Amino acid sequence: MTRTEYRWLLPSAMADPELPGDRPRTRSRSRRTVRDWAVDLAAFLCAAGIALLALAAIDAEGSTPAPVILADSVIGAAACCALWLRRRWPVPLAVALTVLSIVEPVAGGALLVALFSLAVHRPFKPVASVGAGALIVAPLQPFLRPDPQTGFVASLLFGVLLILLVLSWGMVVRSRRQLVHTLRERAHRAEAEAELRAEQAQRLAREAIAREMHDVLAHRLTLLSVHAGALEFRPDAPAAEIARAAGVIRDSAHEALQDLREIIGVLRGPGDTGEGERPQPTLTTLGALVDESRQAGMKVTVDQRVAAPADAPAASGRTVYRIAQECLTNARKHAPGAEVTITVTGGPGDGLTIEVANPAPTEPFERVPGSGQGLIGLTERATLAGGRLDHGPTPQGGFVVRARLPWPAG
Repeated sequence: MTRTEYRWLLPSAMADPELPGDRPRTRSRSRRTVRDWAVDLAAFLCAAGIALLALAAIDAEGSTPAPVILADSVIGAAACCALWLRRRWPVPLAVALTVLSIVEPVAGGALLVALFSLAVHRPFKPVASVGAGALIVAPLQPFLRPDPQTGFVASLLFGVLLILLVLSWGMVVRSRRQLVHTLRERAHRAEAEAELRAEQAQRLAREAIAREMHDVLAHRLTLLSVHAGALEFRPDAPAAEIARAAGVIRDSAHEALQDLREIIGVLRGPGDTGEGERPQPTLTTLGALVDESRQAGMKVTVDQRVAAPADAPAASGRTVYRIAQECLTNARKHAPGAEVTITVTGGPGDGLTIEVANPAPTEPFERVPGSGQGLIGLTERATLAGGRLDHGPTPQGGFVVRARLPWPAG
């Protein structure tokens, strides 16, 4: 499992992940939103309503002295006002109201709201601890200040049920918020990963275009270098040869410009290029490539054993053309004067095989530096086409490139 997948699964794997509202509010985050004010006001009114009902029941009893009723009213009001601190200190507030409710029935509504808020904004451990304390002290309040209209057992059961109800309701709300929070985080991660995949696809496309640029332009520019070198070292050549070399240079430069326009069109994206783009090379255009190399002075022998080259798959045929193009370019640079042999065999169901070989150079030459990226690009191109490519020197000092590409039957 990768680190990204682990982080993705982390919220669901944790028993009780932290929510944005779990941390105490700091001064930088002390401002309440409109929703916060509305919720706090509703909680205050709910607690105040319960306190008024409890105070009315105590007053209707008739046996409670007036000073005690006044004290109940003041303490109940203070407990309700203390609920405005429930977001910042939910645990201390719930503990304080639990202790206060032992002797003060009017604070019962504030205690229920505080327990609900605690269950919503804090993990299970503090909620369980405070809830257990509230259940333990629940029998003390009806024992110290019994209600004549209801018995001790009924008051105890009613209090315990209310505490369990608000705690359960708060934990359900928290669970729902956790689910929403987890789904939102996963959605954000999915969007981020989708963007990363899109960027990676763009990078791979740019790398493929760069390899295409190398394969195409290296061939053209090598032809220009060969003929320009011939004109430089043979200024006394016949006029016909000079004219022919100049024509090849002009045609190669024109082809290079056309290749550049094609690549720029790919970089511009779909819809930005014109309709007059040149067709992609195929197996049938291999002869034109060989003729072009022969015009540059190379010795090239072709053994074409494919009965119907026009029926070859477009991807395999284009890959064969690019392999031959790169091999001819490398032979001009690293084995000038050596005869290059190109053998193409295969058919439907048997696959398509191309082998390009050249012996060791027989005449001295100025070595042209190479990056080695051409053969790497050919290997990747053959792999992407569903085949494989092998290359290496021969025992006699030459070099051979052999590739096998798919050609489905039928």
